[in-house]
Amino acid sequence: MTLEQTLNRARETLNSSNIEDATLESELLLRHTLKISRVQLYLNLDDELGPKEETFWHLIERRLGGEPTAYITGHREFYGLDFYVDRSVLIPRPESEILVEKALELAQNRTIPAIAEVGTGCGAIAISLALNLPQTKIYAIDISASALKVALANCQKHGVADRVCLLQGDMLSPLPEPVDLIVANLPYVRESELSRVNTQNFEPSLALNGGQDGLDKIRRLCRQADNRLCPDGCLLLEIGQGQKSAVTTLLHSLFPSARIEVTPDLSGIDRVVSLMLDYPIGSYFKVEEQTITGKEEQA
Repeated sequence: MTLEQTLNRARETLNSSNIEDATLESELLLRHTLKISRVQLYLNLDDELGPKEETFWHLIERRLGGEPTAYITGHREFYGLDFYVDRSVLIPRPESEILVEKALELAQNRTIPAIAEVGTGCGAIAISLALNLPQTKIYAIDISASALKVALANCQKHGVADRVCLLQGDMLSPLPEPVDLIVANLPYVRESELSRVNTQNFEPSLALNGGQDGLDKIRRLCRQADNRLCPDGCLLLEIGQGQKSAVTTLLHSLFPSARIEVTPDLSGIDRVVSLMLDYPIGSYFKVEEQTITGKEEQA
C-alpha cells in the first residue's frame, strides 16, 4: 500500500467513526510513524509504507479508541510552536492562543517587566510569551509536579529555561512578587459536564474540573489578584461558554474602577476577559455591559 493509499484509507476509517479533522489526524499519525516532515510525506506519496504498516494501523486503533492524537504522538502545535505533551497535562487548545495575542497587544502599549501564568500545564502560553517578550520575566505556576516536568522540558526545548521561572503551588501562593500581568487558563468545565468533555478520561480532570458552575478556580484567582498585581496591572482570563456575565460581574465588584473587555473566539463564543487597572473611575464598564446586554436581548 502506498503512502497516498494509506492516507486515504485512514481518513475514511476515522471519518466513519465521526472523528473531526480526519485528514489532518491521519497525516499527523502517518508522519509520526515514519518520523518525516509534511513536505517529505507529500513528496513521497507513491512510496510503499512497508514494514511500518502494522505500527501505523495500531496508532489508528488507539485513535479510534478515543485517545487524542496529541497524546499518541507526544506533540501539539500552539501559536506556531511545537510542544511536548503527555497525559499529565491538558492538550493546548487553539482558543487559548487569544490569551497570548491579548498579552502581546497589552505589551505594545505598556511596560510589562513581569508576567505570571497560573495553571501553566505544558508551558505553551508562558513559553510563547517568553519568546515574543524577551525582556519580560515569566513566572509559570502549576499545582501539579508532573505538569511542571513537562513544562520544563518544553522550556529547555525552546531555549527559555533561564527566563521562565517554574513554580509549584496553588494559584498565586508561590508568586514571590507582584506582577504587571496575570494570565490564566484555569479549569472552567462544569462538574456535570466532565464526562462529556473528557469521555475516556485521557486528560487530567484536575485541569478541567471547575466545580459546580465551572467557576470555582476563576473566583479564587480573581480574589487573590488584587494583592498580586502592580497598581497598573492587568488580568487575562480564559472562560467557558455562558460564563461572561458571572465573571465580569465578579471583577467589577472587586475592581470597580477597572476597565473590562471580553474577546470572542473564532466561533463567536466569549472566550477571554481582560481587566486593566490603570483606568480612572468612570462608566466604561457599565456602558459596555449595557451595550452587550442590549445585543443579547435583540439576539
